[in-house]
Amino acid sequence: MGSDKFPISELDGVARFNQHGIDSNTMFYFIGDEKTITKELPNHNLDGLDYEIVHTSEVVHMDDEATVALRKRNSSIYKGIELQKEGKVDAFISAGNTGATLSISTILLGRIAGASRGTIGTFFPTMEKRPTLILDAGANIDSKPKFLEEFAVMGALYYKEMFQIENPKVALLNIGEEETKGNELALATHKLLKASKLNFIGNVEGRDVLFGKADVIVCDGFTGNILLKFAESFLVFLKQAIRGYADKGLYKKLKVGMFAPTLKDIFKEFDYQEQGGVPLLGVNGVVIIGHGSSTGRAVENMIKRAIEIISVNLNKKIETALSG
Repeated sequence: MGSDKFPISELDGVARFNQHGIDSNTMFYFIGDEKTITKELPNHNLDGLDYEIVHTSEVVHMDDEATVALRKRNSSIYKGIELQKEGKVDAFISAGNTGATLSISTILLGRIAGASRGTIGTFFPTMEKRPTLILDAGANIDSKPKFLEEFAVMGALYYKEMFQIENPKVALLNIGEEETKGNELALATHKLLKASKLNFIGNVEGRDVLFGKADVIVCDGFTGNILLKFAESFLVFLKQAIRGYADKGLYKKLKVGMFAPTLKDIFKEFDYQEQGGVPLLGVNGVVIIGHGSSTGRAVENMIKRAIEIISVNLNKKIETALSG
């Protein structure tokens, strides 16, 4: 009940998943205001789907602080994570308040053994055939070197399982490639990563992100969130710039029209809906966090992501890696 278009996008995502018939054994719980959900249900093809509505009366809004969200124990976010804690569901997905989902998940589910903090990542398209995973993307504003090392371990395992890459390349986001560059956090983290069992390739700079120099790039949440928000705004800026160029005359509009299919394919690579959402790594459960403006296609991919993580038993592998 917290996304921009609830519950339309959520139900559309489930309907898409149901239509493609990927996993007929999946049971869904729609958590939120029962009247709102029931009213929207007829607009989506859920024939043959096994589902149940769990009524909640409170909504965690996008601008709610984590402390406020924690007090809303009859919200869709709190109830969904609580159901997972009780073992009634295997995964929880949400396009609602990210901070609230992070806080409630950490408190109710706890952390995986060996994980000091939970982290969220985001995929950036690259010039290579696969994207780059950036983490932390905003879950932890302040971090310690040990946290970043753990993020690297968790991110590398997630990347390995999702893309079947045996030994993902891990890098540290910094202001220079040299080992001596960076602040105290970067310098100390570099030493830990260099001494780890990861395929650590050293420092990368902001200009390297979109060129696919590394599969996984770690940084503190403050830096990662700025990078993410800038990337999102740049795509909007680019689209508006192209539209503005086309509006300056018929000839320019024709020029843009000639390249429209190519531009569409390029923009698709930047579309967050292709990945759907990212897991909250480090918590003792499966929690997928999506964009607030997620469409049905994004929600469908979030569902797929949750099932993939469950099927490969990712949390157990992370626990083994961190304890080792």
